[in-house]
Amino acid sequence: MILEDLMKGGAVVTGLRPTGKKQALHLVASKAANTLGLSADALLKSIMDREQLGSTGVGGGVAIPHASCAGLNAITGFFFRLENSIDFDAIDDGPVDLVFLLLAPDEDGATHLRALAQVSRVLRRPDVREKIRNAPDDAAIMALLCGEQHSNAA
Repeated sequence: MILEDLMKGGAVVTGLRPTGKKQALHLVASKAANTLGLSADALLKSIMDREQLGSTGVGGGVAIPHASCAGLNAITGFFFRLENSIDFDAIDDGPVDLVFLLLAPDEDGATHLRALAQVSRVLRRPDVREKIRNAPDDAAIMALLCGEQHSNAA
């Protein structure tokens, strides 16, 4: 599973300023829905339903919300670097400023889990997170996400 295959044009977004978890999820759902031509309300509901099962704040300032959604025919990812850290009910009780939204077609459980594992492998490294936080623009963030994945495979 290669992250650059999941992330198409416009898949990296910086500059969002949510005041909390709910607003952050609303913003990321809206951006993804607009890009994919999906209903923002339906997508947000799917993300929130998954979040009710347990926070997707995985620690280290990272959240990986994920959901299945109708109308999607391939696993798709979006990365958001927030301008400010927010409470996300993360497992380490720390604030979140890096969000990777992973969306999968309704019947694609196994591939969804492989993609989730790959995203987690890249973002669990403190050095990668720090480079992303200091990256000057969206293109640099995309290069870091995809470049780190390739270097981990070696």
